[in-house]
This record gives sequence, C-alpha cells and structure tokens, in this order.
Amino acid sequence: MKVLLAAVLVVSAVTVPSQAVAAEPLAVPGQATAMQRDFGLTEAQVQQRLAAETSAAKLLPAAQKAAGAHYGGAWYDENTKKLVIGLTQQTHAVAVQATGARTVVVPVTAAALDRRKAAVDKLAGKAVPDAVSGWAADPRTGTVVVNVQSGKRSAAVDAFVARVARAGAVTVREVAAQAPRTYAAGTVGGDPYYVSNIRCSIGFSVHGGFVTAGHCGRSGTVRGWDGSDIGTFRGWSFPGNDYGWVSVGNGWWTVPVVLGWGQTSDKLVRGSWEAPIGSSVCRSGSTTHWHCGQILAKNETVNYGNGQLFYGATKTSVCAEGGDSGGSYITGDQAQGVTSGGWGNCSSGGETWFQPVNEILSAYGLTLHTA
Repeated sequence: MKVLLAAVLVVSAVTVPSQAVAAEPLAVPGQATAMQRDFGLTEAQVQQRLAAETSAAKLLPAAQKAAGAHYGGAWYDENTKKLVIGLTQQTHAVAVQATGARTVVVPVTAAALDRRKAAVDKLAGKAVPDAVSGWAADPRTGTVVVNVQSGKRSAAVDAFVARVARAGAVTVREVAAQAPRTYAAGTVGGDPYYVSNIRCSIGFSVHGGFVTAGHCGRSGTVRGWDGSDIGTFRGWSFPGNDYGWVSVGNGWWTVPVVLGWGQTSDKLVRGSWEAPIGSSVCRSGSTTHWHCGQILAKNETVNYGNGQLFYGATKTSVCAEGGDSGGSYITGDQAQGVTSGGWGNCSSGGETWFQPVNEILSAYGLTLHTA
C-alpha cells in the first residue's frame, strides 16, 4: 500500500555550532553514517558525492539558460558525477557544455513533456485503477511513464493506458506490487507534532512557523512533542497537492535545523536549491529517523486510491513508515521537500514521494528559515 508521511519542526532550543562552516554543503559525520549505510559508500565517498551533487544543482540554472528553447530536462549522472542536460537540437551543445554540464539528445523539450504530462493528468481524471501507482514525465526517454504494480496488469489497466496515451508517447513500467499509502499515524511516542488524533513530523522552519504535509492538516490546536500548544494550521491542501503550514507561537520558536535523532548531528538548513534527478537525498522523520536514497523522478502523479491523486510529486528510493509524514528531505544543507507517502518500510525497503518545498513556499508566500 501507499502511505502518507509527516514531518516534525524543531521548536525547542537547539545548539548551533559557532565555528565557520565549509562553503560546500557536505554531510556532517552522522549524516555520512546514514548515507554509508543506505548507499554502501565510505565516508570519503559520501563527502565527494555530496560535493559533486551540490555543484550540479547550482549549475542547473545557467545550463538551462544556455539550452534555451531546446532544453529537454536535466538529471545527475552518478557514474560521471556530472549534470546532464537533454537537448532536442545540438546547436546549443557547445554553450551548455561551457557551463560544465554534459549534453545528450532527447526527443522532446521539457516544456512539451510537461504539457504532455498535464494532458495525461486531465485524461486520467479520478477513475484510476488501483494497480496504477502513478505516472511521471521522464526527460531521459521523452515519454510519460505509467507505473503499474507487478502482476496486476488487467483489461482495466490497459484501457486506462490507452486513454491517457491520447496525450502522446506513454511508456508502461512494472513496479513493486504494493500500492502507495500515506504515512500519518495514531498518537504514539517520539518527537512529533500532534493534531487531533494524528501524529506527523515537522518539515522545515519558515519565518512564522513550519511547513509539513497537507494530509496532516486539521482544524484545532497543534501540539508539540511535550504536549504543549505550538499553534494552528494556517493552510493545507490535499489531495492534488500535499502541503500545509502551521503558525508558531505559545513560547515556541523556529530554527533552521533538521533533527539528526542521534544518528547525525542536527543539520543546518542553508537554502533550497533543487537537486536534479539522480541526486542523493536524506529524510528525517519522527518514526524512522534518518534514511537516505536517490531522487528517481519529478513531477510524478501518485495514485493513493479512492480518488486521491497527488500531482507534482518527487519520487525517491528512501524508505519511510507511519508518522514520518511531513518530515524533511534534504540534500547536503539544501531543503528539498516534505514527506507525503510511499510503499514498503525501513526493514524491507520501499519508495517514497515528497512535496517539493519551493512550491509550498510559493503557494503561501513563506520564507524558508535558513542559517
């Protein structure tokens, strides 16, 4: 099943190191340990990987501008440690390569592929077979990839694929035979926030409050890990989107930190540069704490069942479990998004989706609290 997750905001006193921090957002030792465990890397390899991925993310705006109208999407190649830019014509290849990125030929522009993905969303409607986990635009193939759970192909699935294929090229891919679900949980112990009988996790501090998953949104008082009142939900949106924000008061305050849960030092947040597909990403949540993986796809539509579709999701290979909803996804020291849902668990593995943080900030006119 697919599950929604939630995030926890740091609202108690946190000691922030006073010494100078390296310019590159490299992993602190504890975070390196989590990445070593989940990626099978040495600590030195983790630091090298994060440095290369950060450089790629910061290179993207200039490379995209150099590609102009022929821009066909971007991703990070972990083998070459380079940002890759898709081009529909090679006339701009020299200009793009001058920024430091590699180029490959792709069949359609990113803008055209985004329009095709939007058309698939419209054609899909709400009547999506449960065996269809979701769909996403794949810049590497120039198609919209429809994810169908392994062994569950049926006449209904084929009819759905035929319907959405009217938007253009569609590829069917078999995925794990489990449906995505949300990861909110009943009230249990940990370092969470609570609203009504739901426990979720804080995502990132913003000036005036914190952002989290929209499916955690409820009317009423939001309480902290110690049971004291934090504030209230000022807005939430789910399904469609999966974002919300909580205003903070009652003696609580915000800090630009993601909790390390003793597995890593608390991680400072310095910005929200968007990491490309293929980059590593780590997640912090109140149930399963620190886990890491890779960004697998962007702008994916997730089918949580019962007509609950989530558009614009980022898919990852990071695991999560109930109560992690809303939690932080971070690459280096750059905020990426808040946990929405997924399938599997952190014992046997799984995949998760997050709501990109920059969309939340834009939707509510919020400013990320950074160090």
